[in-house]
Amino acid sequence: MNTVNETHDPAARSFVASANDGATDFPLQNLPFGVMRRRGSVEAWRGAIAIGDQVLDLGAVGAHAALPAPLREPLSPCAAPTLNAFMAAGPHAWSRARRAAWRLLHERSDDAAAVRQCLVPAREVEHALPASIGDYTDFYASIHHATSVGRLFRPDQPLLPNYKWVPIAYHGRASSIGVSGQRFRRPKGQRLPPGAREPVLGPTQRLDYELELGIYVGTGNRQGDAIPVGEAEGHVFGLCLLNDWSAREIQAWEYQPLGPFLAKNFATTVSPWIVTLEALAPFRTSWTRAADDPQPLPYLDAPGVRERGGVEIMLAVLLQTARMRAEGQAPHELSRSNYRDAYWAIAQLVAHHTVNGCNLLPGDLLGTGTQSGPRPEEAGSLLELTAGGKQPITLPNGETRTFVADGDVVTLRAWCERPGATRIGFGAASAEVLPALP
Repeated sequence: MNTVNETHDPAARSFVASANDGATDFPLQNLPFGVMRRRGSVEAWRGAIAIGDQVLDLGAVGAHAALPAPLREPLSPCAAPTLNAFMAAGPHAWSRARRAAWRLLHERSDDAAAVRQCLVPAREVEHALPASIGDYTDFYASIHHATSVGRLFRPDQPLLPNYKWVPIAYHGRASSIGVSGQRFRRPKGQRLPPGAREPVLGPTQRLDYELELGIYVGTGNRQGDAIPVGEAEGHVFGLCLLNDWSAREIQAWEYQPLGPFLAKNFATTVSPWIVTLEALAPFRTSWTRAADDPQPLPYLDAPGVRERGGVEIMLAVLLQTARMRAEGQAPHELSRSNYRDAYWAIAQLVAHHTVNGCNLLPGDLLGTGTQSGPRPEEAGSLLELTAGGKQPITLPNGETRTFVADGDVVTLRAWCERPGATRIGFGAASAEVLPALP
């Protein structure tokens, strides 16, 4: 999956004109998978692929008798209401399906007329979660985020002793994961007000976003078996954007000794499209560890991980307040970071998750944890950007924020670009915060 092939050719173009404009997230070289139906309809959900400003309806592809069987058949497992069975089929099946779509959508496709009948404008579709997510684990893979947050609470020891040795994670709540467009109410929980001796129950006053990537498991492993780090990426179907919403003062009160609970389980937002590892091949980079840091234990180390275990993915978070929407103002970008700065690689997260024999299943979701960069302006959360709420951010319209307010829409975006390769993107993961229930 790290190999560049014909599907990455920057000269390749689609007969879908919008896929060739250089600015789209979804050129022919990407072809991410998702699940869709026509907006407002009661149609069955089915698999789909994004191409420019269009969506290739894989249910329609499978039913179109004029399309050649060698191109329809690899895509037929993707037409189900969820992609779990397709994910379970493994890397060869994923690559065959993506190549089939690439040939169908290429500007020299002999089947362009028939394929056009299977395209739906993206503005006319709605999305469901692309997979039935059985389990969700959120990691803590950015040393810059861990250090910045640790410094707020433990100035003398920002990083705990185990951080550089073990990929830290907690078990999240799968049932509250929602696709982009999610709207959720401000959560309530126990919090200890400053100077108080007893906690109170009420809506969080320190609601925050977390700029993350999500990792969808493809083929799983049997309970009791560990996935070797050198084989781990063969078990990863692809990546999405992920916002692990957090109620910071609830988290601070409850997280010791067992970790986050109500501060995290009320909502998580993911983007609708899954970008495959194959599509990311031109943007792979080495994974490095500073020489004076502890080197990974053998089960987390392999030549392939060091040579190609990193990925150059630019990440951004944008905020649009209710007032900005009412006045027709565009969302304001708060920060950017890059996944290349992650302390732990994708393969290491998967290998560590299973080293004790834990069985991952197709469709399971792993979060990378908040991806902050080395500079303060690259912070992936408001907790960091506002120094724990002490330094408010002033927006272009004069509004200020220390944490997310009711009516705010937070949008995550990500893209890859490199000389000699076609830019690809992840779409968006957006969600709106509604007032808490009385």
